[in-house]
Amino acid sequence: MTDALIELSARLQDAAQRLRAGELEPEAALALIEECANLAAEASAQVDERVRAALEPLPDLPGQLPLPAA
Repeated sequence: MTDALIELSARLQDAAQRLRAGELEPEAALALIEECANLAAEASAQVDERVRAALEPLPDLPGQLPLPAA
């Protein structure tokens, strides 16, 4: 995992602990839940971007021959 994903994961875990503690007012809990949704969406987008980059073929470079098909 990258530093950004590690940070997002830590922030989500912290938020989950705060929610489980049950010490937040309803408005604060709702705001924290919305923040969690945003963090999860950001993490998902980063993972999706990395997966797509790993699956996309590299561009053909000049002077390189294609590999023979098996």
